[in-house]
Amino acid sequence: MISQAVLLVNLGSPDSPQEKDVRQYLKQFLMDPYVVDLPGWLRWLIVNCLVLPSRPKQSAEAYQSIWWPDGSPLVVLTQRLTDKLTKEVDCPVHFAMRYGEPAMEKEILQLAKTGIEELLLVPLYPHYAMSTVKTCIEEARRVLAKHHLSLKVRLHPVFFGHEQYISALEEVTKPYIEKPFDHLLFSYHGLPERHLRKDDPTGSYCLSKPDCCQQPHQAHQTCYRAQVYKTAELLTNKLGLKEEQYSVAFQSRLGRDKWLTPYTSERLVELAQQGVKRLLVICPSFVADCLETLEEIGMQGKEAFIEAGGESLTLVPCLNDDAEWVGVLTDWLKQSWDHYPQLDKM
Repeated sequence: MISQAVLLVNLGSPDSPQEKDVRQYLKQFLMDPYVVDLPGWLRWLIVNCLVLPSRPKQSAEAYQSIWWPDGSPLVVLTQRLTDKLTKEVDCPVHFAMRYGEPAMEKEILQLAKTGIEELLLVPLYPHYAMSTVKTCIEEARRVLAKHHLSLKVRLHPVFFGHEQYISALEEVTKPYIEKPFDHLLFSYHGLPERHLRKDDPTGSYCLSKPDCCQQPHQAHQTCYRAQVYKTAELLTNKLGLKEEQYSVAFQSRLGRDKWLTPYTSERLVELAQQGVKRLLVICPSFVADCLETLEEIGMQGKEAFIEAGGESLTLVPCLNDDAEWVGVLTDWLKQSWDHYPQLDKM
C-alpha cells in the first residue's frame, strides 16, 4: 500500500473567463488576509465596494485574451507538469490551486481518504512571500484541523537559489539570449513593502537601508526582495551577462500603497526611451505561464514598450512542463523526505 503522496500547489484561476467566474475568483483571492493583510472590516470594504464593482469585467477581458481551448493556461500547464511527474515517481502526484479549482481542501481530503499517511506539500513558488507560500501553509493547517486529519504533512522549501532550479531557468532562457537582444528585464510579481516588514523575523532589517538585500542576513530567509535579486544574480552569472545587460522590476501593483520598485510598467517605458530596441522579459516568480505573464507582459507590456519607441518585446516562457524542470522536480521528489520540515513542528 502506498503511504506517501505529493501535492503541488499553484496560485489559481477562475473556472472560466466569464465575468461571474472571475468575480468569484477575485473575491476568494482578495479576501485572503495573507494577500490583502488589512483588518477584516477594511478588507471587506475594499474588496466589495472598490474592487468587485468594476475589476471583474476588466479582468475577464484579460483572461479571455489568453484563454486556451482546454482551459486556463495556468491550470492546463500545472496539469501537464503533474502528469509528467506521475510517470517519473512511485507515489501519487496531485495538484491543487490555492484559489479556485481544484481546491487544496478537496485534494487533501481525497488523498487522505485513499489511506495516504504522509503528504509532501510543494508550493510552486520559488520565492517566499506571505501571499504565496505562507497562505498555502496556513490553508493546509486549516484543512487538517477542520477535518481532524492525522495526515503527516511535510513542506518543500522555496528554491530561489537552488542550483538545479537556476539550471532549469538557464535552459529555457539560453535560446533567447543566443539571438541578438539589447536588454533582459526580470519582471517579478510585486508586493506591498509592508509585507516584507511583516515577514522580517528581526522586525527591523528589511528595507532599512538601500543595500539591505545585498548584505547577508537572517532576514533573507523570508525576504521576497532579497530572494528575487539572488535568482537574477545567479541566472545572469550562468548566462554570462554583464551588469548593464539586465535589470529587475516588479509588476502587478494593486492599490495605492507603496509596493516594491521599480515598477515594470515604468521600466518598460524607460528602457525604450534609453534606446533599447530588442527587449527580452523573463518572469521567474512564476513557474507556469499565466495571466500575469501572457497578458500583462506579453500583451500590455509589449504594447507599452513599442509605443515608447521599442521595436520588439519577447517574453521568455516560464518553466511550465519543460523536460529540464520535470527532471529537477523528479530529483527533489525522489530524495528522502526526512529532511523536509513537518507542518505541525514549524
